[in-house]
Formats: sequence, C-alpha cells, structure tokens
Amino acid sequence: MGQKWVKMFRPNYKLTNAIVNNITDITAAREAILHAPILPMVENKLYHEALISRTHHSTSIEGNPLNLLQVKALVEGASTSVRPKDKQEILGYAKALKYLETISTKKHLSEAVVLKIQKLITQGTLPPGQCGKYRDKMVYVVNHFGQTVFTPPETKLVHGLAMALAKWLNSPASQGLHPALVTGIAHYELVRIHPFIDGNGRTARALATLILYQRNFDIKHFFALDDYYNGNRAAYYAALQYVDPEKQDITQWLEYFTEGVAVQMDNLKKKVDSLAHDPILGKLKKRIILKDRQWKLLEFIKENSRATNLDYQKVAGISREMSKRDFAFLVKEGLLKQIGQGRSVYYTF
Repeated sequence: MGQKWVKMFRPNYKLTNAIVNNITDITAAREAILHAPILPMVENKLYHEALISRTHHSTSIEGNPLNLLQVKALVEGASTSVRPKDKQEILGYAKALKYLETISTKKHLSEAVVLKIQKLITQGTLPPGQCGKYRDKMVYVVNHFGQTVFTPPETKLVHGLAMALAKWLNSPASQGLHPALVTGIAHYELVRIHPFIDGNGRTARALATLILYQRNFDIKHFFALDDYYNGNRAAYYAALQYVDPEKQDITQWLEYFTEGVAVQMDNLKKKVDSLAHDPILGKLKKRIILKDRQWKLLEFIKENSRATNLDYQKVAGISREMSKRDFAFLVKEGLLKQIGQGRSVYYTF
C-alpha cells in the first residue's frame, strides 16, 4: 500500500432493525458452533466441505459449468476430463483460498494481498499482464442481452479507491464494527470499484472470506457463504445493483448480505449439532481423522443398514485390498461391527 495521502472511504448505510436482528442471529449461531462438542475428525470434514463449497459456488456464479462432484475431484487432485479453462478456474480459486489460510492470522490487509488474490484466481485464464494488476481501461458489466447494467468508476480513479478501501479496513472505524458488516461493506465496495479486467466478483468473495478469518469470526474455517449467493443469483445481483450510484447508500445490500450470513450460520449450526450428537461418532474411543472415502462408507451404511466389501469398492471406487484395510481399521476403532465370515461377511453399526 502506498504512503501518499488517500481520502478516507466512508461507507454510507443505516443500521436498521433487520441488520441488527441478523447480527444478533449470527452471533448466537456462531457461539453455539464454537461451543459444540465436535471431534477433530468432524472439524476436518467440515473444513474440507467448506473449501469445496466455496470453490464450486463462487466460480459457478461466474458461469463455470462444473458440478460439485467435478470440483471436488479437481481440488482433491483427481484427473477429470473437463475444458482446460474450466479446470484452471477451479484450481486457481482453490489455490487462492489456501493462500488466505496462510495469512488468516494477520490483522493488516494490504492492497498487495488483494492483488495477489486476483492473480491466483485468474492465472492461466487471463494474459499475464492482467493478473495481479489493476485494470488499465474501462470495463462494463453487461447482462445476457449485451445491455450495460453497471458502469464502474473511471480507470484513473481505481488505484485511489482501492487504496482508500484498504486504509478503511485497517482503521479503527472498521475495527469497531461486527465482522459481518465489515465483510458486506468490503464486498460491495470492491465490486463497485471493479478494479480488474476480470475476476472482480471472485476476488470480492474471497476477500470476504479473508476478512472473516482475520476478524476471528470463522476461526475453524468451515463457514461458506458462496452457496447462498449461488442459490439465487438473481437476488445476489439485484442486491448489488439496487444501490443508488449517486447516494451510494448500501443499507439494503447490507440487509441482504447479513441475512445471508445469518442463514448460512444457522445451516452450519444445524449441521454441527447433528454431527456433535451423532450416536455413531459417539462410539469413538479416541480422536482420529477419517478419510473422505471412509465418510462415504459410513453414510452408505446409515442409509442401507449394512455394507459389503463389494459395496464399498463401488461407492468409493477403490480396490478390494484397500476396502479390506479400511473395514479392519473401522472395526478396530469401534465404529463398525463385522457380521459373518468369508463371502457372506458384511459390516454394520
């Protein structure tokens, strides 16, 4: 971030009853999640699911056609036959999210960080000169009819506006606000500035994730907001576009945004509560980490009451030898019981 004088960014909004109520709900859900008696192996599962969810939904909003299973396979390093550009968008976003984790405990948020996020997101899909650099020409947001629906600030203003946002994020003015409010404000302002040729929406959503990390809101890194946007893209874009370009009153956007955080926090609370009180996980005698394929097996047995070696091989796409090793491990840990012998053997809870 440069050292020259920068005019302070001052967000314009009113703290309405809707926003206050949303923040109250968010705070209550977060406290319940933080105090839930969940095992480390469950935390690992929730973290991994959030990483996949953020990657899929944030890129899907921008038109990436890959489904959740394809995204999961790519993030986990599996080979998947998809278009190179679609694949690179997924890998770039996942890489950016992993970068955020390395700086999640730092309190200072610089322009350089935002530029690096955009660079990681767009590398391999944009010319090198447009990755990690502010735009050098005007851009316009158009709808599927080719009509301009949003015109961002002039190119010459971009750097100054980005500096002002970074300065505000590091100021006492923002430090005293609830993390959900700060995140919503920064998300909107970065989208409004539209500082890049491409990747503005993805960068804004990744920045939102980083702010929740740095403000100690998402301590365990398994909160995902992006599927709320992706579940109703029309509402997401409408909320962004509702703001009057002259007055820049973002009250209605913040009502929408904080409602989304509240909904997603409540969904996460329900999931955590379900896992924390799962009678099967309660049988564990010690803390272990389960692999994703082993979770699949447990879910299969929940739905079907039992599973054979062949069932597991089909569900997880693994060899007979690996299936036998996993079953032996899960039996040893007390999660499963072996019934029968030889070819008639099956496993249940």
